[in-house]
Amino acid sequence: MVDGQDPAGRPSFFRKPAPAGSPAPRPPIAPPSPAPPAVPPPPAPPAPPWPPENLPTPPAGPPPEAPGSGPLRRPLFHGTGGTLFGIHVVNTLLTLVTLGVYYFWAKTRLRQYLFSQTEIEGDRFAYHGTGRELLLGTIKAVLVFGVPIFLLNLIRDVLDVPVLVKVGAGLLSASLLFVLFPVAMVGARRYRLGRTSWRGIRFSFRGRVWELVKIVIVGSFFTGLTFGLYYPYFLVARQAFMVSHSYFGSERFDFAGRGRDLLWPYVLAILLTLPTLGLSWVWYIARKRRYFWDHTTFGTARFSCTVTGAALLGLWVVNVLLLVCTLGLAWPWVRVRNIHFAFRNLALVGPLDLARIQQEAQRVSAIGEGLSGFFDSGFDLA
Repeated sequence: MVDGQDPAGRPSFFRKPAPAGSPAPRPPIAPPSPAPPAVPPPPAPPAPPWPPENLPTPPAGPPPEAPGSGPLRRPLFHGTGGTLFGIHVVNTLLTLVTLGVYYFWAKTRLRQYLFSQTEIEGDRFAYHGTGRELLLGTIKAVLVFGVPIFLLNLIRDVLDVPVLVKVGAGLLSASLLFVLFPVAMVGARRYRLGRTSWRGIRFSFRGRVWELVKIVIVGSFFTGLTFGLYYPYFLVARQAFMVSHSYFGSERFDFAGRGRDLLWPYVLAILLTLPTLGLSWVWYIARKRRYFWDHTTFGTARFSCTVTGAALLGLWVVNVLLLVCTLGLAWPWVRVRNIHFAFRNLALVGPLDLARIQQEAQRVSAIGEGLSGFFDSGFDLA
């Protein structure tokens, strides 16, 4: 309240009025009005459940595989060097006693053991060839091819005939020998695959001999013409023929390699032959083996090989030491080491529908197998 005024603001009778010239009294300041109460925001709608109940639930199963991946299948070998040594001793003794006749049964016994000890996907292979088939095949090969070549060489080297006849006999004999190697390759592969089965389904080979003969003729000609530079193309063409005509039941193997991919490794091995004392060829062989397997497919799966030159060289060095130190008696253990090494670096990768593969029997002959053994062409798969 201002001095000289009553509570209502009027001059008071009991108080002295304010002197003249003094400032006028200020009106009272009204207290601030209280702020209106805050209105809370409306509640947010509840979030829908996750996952939505109206979407179908995906079927249970393994997660999808990344592109390029898939099941990995590795072959396993359960044989031992000791067992193989026992088989080798018995085979050698019986071959000596029978003056070599038991050789064909010995070869069959060895293959049966090796195949029966090889496993993939939990099942083992089986070999169905017989010694009798190999014996008859060799006899036929000798009669059909060995006798003509012997007679032609006799005409060329022994008989007193005109020079023109000698030259003709020599050319014909060389031509027969040149053709017999592809004949032996095709026949031996057809016989061995036809006598091999897995899960009761046989393998087979359906290539024609003359197709390989043409590949050998063309490859040999251009290899000589290019001083050996065409040789990788020749090898790849031959490998493509041998693989792409091989079947397991109704499913075909395939090969997609190109000769030019091996040309530079081949040239490099030649250039490094002297500086490395020939060891560069070990790396080339490993490179070629990887290339051949990596470009081989079976259905929707593909093979994968991881062999390296250093690992291959180490394997060979130890094998040589074993054979030298034991005077050859370690041969069975060396054979087992080679198989374990090959299987350890080999795998079949990718999905594979084995259920749809059906048996397709093929008629085979052991003549090619007899040729392969008779000429010792080195194409023995076992």
